[in-house]
Amino acid sequence: MATATMIECPTCNQKVSTSAQSCPSCGAVLRKPKRGLFGKLIIFAFWGFNILMAVWIFGGAQNAAQQAEGLTGAEAAGAAIGTGIGIAMLVAIWIVGAIILGIMAMLTRPK
Repeated sequence: MATATMIECPTCNQKVSTSAQSCPSCGAVLRKPKRGLFGKLIIFAFWGFNILMAVWIFGGAQNAAQQAEGLTGAEAAGAAIGTGIGIAMLVAIWIVGAIILGIMAMLTRPK
């Protein structure tokens, strides 16, 4: 059976295994745990989703405002109401999606 390689803790100079995350004597962090592939994909999905939703909402609102310029009376009111409902739905989807992806990101963080 192979023995683990030992190193000295930079804080207390005690012998510690190279596979240890922290020093058993003083508790100093020897190496930071890294997020796995699934965790990295979740973080990428979280940021991608938030950027996509921001672009979609702000771009859609700007486009709706430009198209409503030529409308009159009831048409303009209907377009404003429809735009408001659409933006409210997108914001709701954004909040729910960000919460779900945020929870998944928290659950996949390194321990």
